[in-house]
Amino acid sequence: MDIFLTEKHKVVRHSVRDFARREIVPIAKDIDEEQRFPWEVVDKMAALGYFGIQVPRELGGAGMDTVSYIIIIEEISKASASLGLCASVHNSVALYPILAFGNRDQHEKFVPDLASGKKIGAFCLTEPNAGSDASAIEATAIKDCSKNSNSYGDKNIESSGCKNGESNCGKTSENQKDGDHYIVNANKVFVTNGGVAQTCLIFVRTDPAAGPKGISVIIAEKGTPGFVVGESENLSGMRANPVCSIRLSECRIHKSNLLAKEGQGLKIGLAALDTGRIGIAAQAIGIAQGALEEGIKYAKERIQFSVPIARHQSIQNMIADMGTQVESARLMVYRAALLKDMGQPFSKEAAMAKLMASETASRVADMAVQIHGGYGYSKSYPVERYYRDARITRIYEGTSEVHRMVIARSLLS
Repeated sequence: MDIFLTEKHKVVRHSVRDFARREIVPIAKDIDEEQRFPWEVVDKMAALGYFGIQVPRELGGAGMDTVSYIIIIEEISKASASLGLCASVHNSVALYPILAFGNRDQHEKFVPDLASGKKIGAFCLTEPNAGSDASAIEATAIKDCSKNSNSYGDKNIESSGCKNGESNCGKTSENQKDGDHYIVNANKVFVTNGGVAQTCLIFVRTDPAAGPKGISVIIAEKGTPGFVVGESENLSGMRANPVCSIRLSECRIHKSNLLAKEGQGLKIGLAALDTGRIGIAAQAIGIAQGALEEGIKYAKERIQFSVPIARHQSIQNMIADMGTQVESARLMVYRAALLKDMGQPFSKEAAMAKLMASETASRVADMAVQIHGGYGYSKSYPVERYYRDARITRIYEGTSEVHRMVIARSLLS
């Protein structure tokens, strides 16, 4: 794999690998069992630029390329998939859309704090009735036509003739500031980083009658009246990441927080998910690599029939398959990253990489558990955690089934 890396990439890999071994590996088991977000390590990650990997230096970021990004995510994920997930989602689907679609004022307002890790970002698309079908979201953002634009809540807002569901009534008066704010109502679920995020991209309907073309993205900040963070989900894997629901109830958000233009929500979402899939693919490779290394280590140490089990052909066959699959998936992830860095289309390749890497992570982790035998099912060994963490990579940032649809459509067209 080194033949694809520049000396700069190798320095990045050495640095992040050393950091992960020193700071993350010793606590990975504990934070998983305690379901605890380790701020003490996250702050150190922020100081190293891991929350603004591809952000230009003038906006406070590290100014790295996509290959550096996947190297960092893989190495962190090998130590703790939860922290790899945090950094991946923050960089790819929270920060990237603001960089790619935001205006100068939004760059200056949001990017420096996100790039420095002072604030954590989240991507809020999924709802109870909208998952793979993003166009089915029910959240709304209706322009406020109240006479007093500084009021908040149903009791303080005086109707000015807007019909329910209209984005702009068009009626004005001397005291009315028509359209300065949106009234946002949303119920987002399974929000990665949700329990610690201060800056959230909320997908909403600004024109309920326009179908998919009526979806927009509004940047909402924690602390805004009506912004409520739910309890963390009790998940099987990724337990050190506070995944939870985020609800906005009659939340008044200024129109300057609209990302790009009304109706461009799905465009923004698809662009973000293409980038996000590369990050999750790198995370899956980190999990798979960690499981492979643990499988090899145990096979050399475990004695059965008077020899290390690594001497048995059935174990050797599993290790050979594991290593081959990890390297194959890694090649696909690097290809997608290189295409992005070259400014070439990479949507199909990102989908392929994420599909391949996530399926590989599950298979390799499963084989690592098998190599460990009964001990692989015990929390005393890391492969049990890798096994749980790997499973979700086939679901978030697009299920494997959705990725097959994306790939097939691209090939057939």
